[in-house]
Amino acid sequence: MLAIFWLIDAALGIYWFFVIASVILSWLVAFNVINTYQPFVQTATRFLYNVTEPVVGKIRRFMPDLGGVDLSPLVLLLLIHFTRILLRTSIAPVFGVYGY
Repeated sequence: MLAIFWLIDAALGIYWFFVIASVILSWLVAFNVINTYQPFVQTATRFLYNVTEPVVGKIRRFMPDLGGVDLSPLVLLLLIHFTRILLRTSIAPVFGVYGY
């Protein structure tokens, strides 16, 4: 059981970094810091978009329109953090798993 909780927590942690990387990359593209015609940048952008957009897109539908500001990645990061805390403090102890 410990391995299952550790795997879920690790997957959420990795997804957290994918969301952060997607936000940073979108800022770099928006401010024209990196060249989007480079193959590596295109691959990284496409990968991060395909990984994060399904979840961020669903959150974006419920968010109010704030003009040019998109707070849906922030909401997703808060949800991931909440889920990790809930997993560690409430769900894992029910199954006898402490301190993973």
